[in-house]
Amino acid sequence: MKSMLHEPSLGPIVGHTTSSSARIWIRGLDGDESSRSIGVAALFKNGRYVANTARYFRLRREFDRTGITDFEGLDANTEYTVRLGCTLVNHHNDEEVDQDDAVFSKLPPVKAWVGDLRKLSAETSLARFSTFEHTVESGFSFLFGSCRYPGFIFDRKRSDRIFKSMTAECSKEHADPARFVLMVGDQIYADLLGKAIPIGRAETPKEFHDRYNDAFSTPHMRRLMSNTPTYMMLDDHEIEDNWVAGRVQKDPHKRTLFLMSMAAYASYQWLHGPQTYGRRLFYSFNYGGYPFFVLDERTSRIRDDDDKILEDNHLLGRPAKNAQYQGQVDLFCDWLIAQQKAVGNLPKFVVSPSVFAPNSVEALKDKGKYRDDAWAAFPTTRRQVLQTIVNNHIQNVVFLSGDIHCSNCASIKFKSEKAGIRALRAYDITSSALYWPFPFADGDPLDYVHDSEAEGDGFDVFEDGSVIMHYTTKNFEQEDNYSRVDVSEKQIEVQTFGRKGESLGTTILPL
Repeated sequence: MKSMLHEPSLGPIVGHTTSSSARIWIRGLDGDESSRSIGVAALFKNGRYVANTARYFRLRREFDRTGITDFEGLDANTEYTVRLGCTLVNHHNDEEVDQDDAVFSKLPPVKAWVGDLRKLSAETSLARFSTFEHTVESGFSFLFGSCRYPGFIFDRKRSDRIFKSMTAECSKEHADPARFVLMVGDQIYADLLGKAIPIGRAETPKEFHDRYNDAFSTPHMRRLMSNTPTYMMLDDHEIEDNWVAGRVQKDPHKRTLFLMSMAAYASYQWLHGPQTYGRRLFYSFNYGGYPFFVLDERTSRIRDDDDKILEDNHLLGRPAKNAQYQGQVDLFCDWLIAQQKAVGNLPKFVVSPSVFAPNSVEALKDKGKYRDDAWAAFPTTRRQVLQTIVNNHIQNVVFLSGDIHCSNCASIKFKSEKAGIRALRAYDITSSALYWPFPFADGDPLDYVHDSEAEGDGFDVFEDGSVIMHYTTKNFEQEDNYSRVDVSEKQIEVQTFGRKGESLGTTILPL
């Protein structure tokens, strides 16, 4: 029986976690068309097996032999470990739709594997996590970052180094460990040198899968994700540089590219997330009473590059035409309203892979907005979100962004002709890039607006100009970095750390 049990080929990843549950992901063994991949898992607490938690779960071919298992009924704010392995079962009729129980019946009783699970290498077969708190009493911390360029042969280790520092921040040996990690876009670079250069570009399902296996198998990243709940959302490089949905209609090759990239994304990133809205990619979750909404700003991004009417652009898909059919932007705005009612002035965190603020200097002019890849190019979507915030007095919306390879913090305010500065606070914290070896190529702090009022970059929340959004931006950072966000009752402290864990600066955002 021991010889039948193997270590996962990739993972484990600790995914969506609550105060009473945790989702664990692995990739199993490659097999031929007649084989079925099966995951084996068991839960442990204080080193002891938790009775009746051993189970089988499927690692399906349509998800590149990846799969998840959910452990439920757990104690809040408690550390657990999960041991995982995998095996293959032959299935003679490849055309038959097989049920899980029928496949599992060919295997020994699952509890028989617990001893063998203990013998597998902890480096590749053990996940460790702490469940979330029911309610945060004295604050909490999380990490986030974006844009991990894979590196070439000579700098692969360098591209992985930052995850060692992040793991230390989340370790129980840390005086105040971060509780989870957000990866907010460009976890892989499917177009290694950009969409216009075919060298290193993923163009087959296997090549997309290989990108994920290469990225997620580096030792420090693998250790981080197996020891800390990790939430992900794609940006453009999971598909192609500056991706917009219109390419699917214009070019059959792009449609094929999109379908391949989404199948890979579902297998390696979406599957271990919350899946709050069914098959849609955007989702929400909660940490101890603090709400998070994670936006999908790529797959439904509408922009016709041949049509220079900015109002026709939609970052989160088209808005609803009636209450029966709601798109992402409407569901998000409804979520903002509901969270203000539910949690009052606590921060509402919004993962927005594209930067809400600041705008690029180029986007100060309409011609630059047409080329922009962030919220500035989508005034209709931006206006709907801001009107929701202003009309419903939604306090302390905090966007968490990536993409631009230049970390910073923007403080957003709302100026009214009649009331002066409205008593509303909002922020955008940008953390990017985790690894980017070409600082000369982009991310220059001088390319972004630092003071919207002084530089003429106010945004009309209402078309009559009665309320204008302004912002100030500070603490730009071009070095490879991640951000630690410490949330307390009266403030958010943002600490930026470099690749080796060195402090690059701190920003205090009052609440």
